[in-house]
Amino acid sequence: MTTKAATREDWLRRVAQAMEPKFAALDAPLPKYRVSCSFPSTGGLARNRRTIGQCWSPAASADGTTEIFVSPTQDDPVNVAAVLAHEMVHAAVCTDAGHGPAFRRVAVALGLEGPMTATVAGEAFKQMIGPILAKAGNYPHAKLDASQRKKQTTRLVKCQCSTCGYTVRTTAKWLDAMGAPLCPAHGEMDVS
Repeated sequence: MTTKAATREDWLRRVAQAMEPKFAALDAPLPKYRVSCSFPSTGGLARNRRTIGQCWSPAASADGTTEIFVSPTQDDPVNVAAVLAHEMVHAAVCTDAGHGPAFRRVAVALGLEGPMTATVAGEAFKQMIGPILAKAGNYPHAKLDASQRKKQTTRLVKCQCSTCGYTVRTTAKWLDAMGAPLCPAHGEMDVS
């Protein structure tokens, strides 16, 4: 009998480690990696809230480790495992390979289906992952509703030269205390 996973990361790590032999059998060995439950980056490729997983190249990590993230908006164990597998495929074939032929070969062999940019668990994946999930136990996580997060409003006021477009941003406090900044070439700037 296995002990219950104490954290999301522990659960993700257990499921990932149990899938490692599947990758090795497909001649797609995994590099050193870490898994975590976290919102994907808002920069780079993840510009929308639909991103549910992300794999970062080891070149981005100070210790050369591939970083894999699964969004906290996901809580169904099969779906979480499918997102994890998708990101592990990126790690195995190199993040630079994108969703091309090398990615497709491994993803399809694992039982992931659909467009390669947004794979889902097919029947073959569900059959493969079933025993792994039974051993891993419940995913210790409750889904987060990202739409409930209040967006921070900007605190800076834009000041722009109407002649050349030179732009400066400053706070309302400094505009009130000192007035609008000056364009180095044309003087007065419009405040918007």
